[in-house]
Amino acid sequence: MKITELKTFVVGNPPPHFGGKYWIFTKLTTDTGIEGIGEVYSVPFHPKVVELMIEDMFSRHVEGMDPFKIETLWRRVYSGGFTQRTDISTMGILSGLETALWDIIGKALDKPVYELLGGQVHEKLRSYTYLYPQDGDTTDVYMDADLAAERAADYAKQGFTAVKFDPAGPYTAFDPRQLSLEELDRSEEFVRKIREAVGNRCDLLFGTHGQMTAAGAIRLAKRLEPYDPLWFEEPTPPDNQEEMAKVARGTSIPVATGERLATKYEFQRVLQSGAASILQFALGRVGGILEAKKISAMAEASYAQIAPHLYCGPIEGAANVQIGACSPNFLIQESIQQWQGFHSEILKKPMAWEDGYIIPSKEPGIGVELDEQVAEANPYNGTALHLDMHPDPV
Repeated sequence: MKITELKTFVVGNPPPHFGGKYWIFTKLTTDTGIEGIGEVYSVPFHPKVVELMIEDMFSRHVEGMDPFKIETLWRRVYSGGFTQRTDISTMGILSGLETALWDIIGKALDKPVYELLGGQVHEKLRSYTYLYPQDGDTTDVYMDADLAAERAADYAKQGFTAVKFDPAGPYTAFDPRQLSLEELDRSEEFVRKIREAVGNRCDLLFGTHGQMTAAGAIRLAKRLEPYDPLWFEEPTPPDNQEEMAKVARGTSIPVATGERLATKYEFQRVLQSGAASILQFALGRVGGILEAKKISAMAEASYAQIAPHLYCGPIEGAANVQIGACSPNFLIQESIQQWQGFHSEILKKPMAWEDGYIIPSKEPGIGVELDEQVAEANPYNGTALHLDMHPDPV
């Protein structure tokens, strides 16, 4: 069996754009007719450029290959152009192609991917959601603590046992910084009011995006500790794990990180330095499903847990489920609400979510099928990137 064809989909995610402005999917086909689908996450170039990058990697490394030769492919791509170092653009593209290969492998063997990576150990996967805006809001749920508390209580009624929110203010190209007293007060108010609204029904996941210096993050953490959040997410930028380790040592709140990291090598430095005890790799960026499994095993040996990141489309979400289902140290999976709206419309059969838990599919491969007609009917025609930072200092 050989890989013979590539097709790429750049899909515009309609309003309200939960999960990003667009999603990039890769489809591989074998000479036996088996198809596999993957997703590339947030490469920092326009998707028209990313399409060309995908085509280049396919023609150099994937076309004509045996889909079972994942390790060989990984080493060749990682070392391509005499690099042998982590590059998030390269790893994002490899992740999308590698996931599609695993989808093919699972279908060829008539098994879910999780059964090929040690077997299923979790029958259902605990999930959480951000607090999202809704039609009719008269204020900003990210700035209004009372509205955030009301929304958190609504999600708890739906069955969620954890909610995430980020009230600390914008993340910018000029971070890290010290938060202002106003930002510190608002962050504490959010945590206090949400805790009062949900009691012990929900864990509180305090999200940030590397806005703070280590000293500033510790300063904020001291205010949040009385409300016992489950984690303090990415308190410092991703390029200096030793500084994040200062935060982990300076607070009783577990530190979580990983959405902007890739490969086992970057996560090894997180574990070695003690920067975080919860790893949040993104399957469309980290280097693929097998790389995520290796990172999960490294984490298990360090008594760290995994909580895969998701702010993209449901193909990466389905890949996340495969890793969560077969990893003993799985903690929780990010969901975008209940995987409804466009996240279900673009699949032939939506993800299964019940009372706060994702139910892993028993279907072979990654467990979902892309509805190509819906994908092609929603092309992305914009100029913005999937995500971006505020370009000016606060």
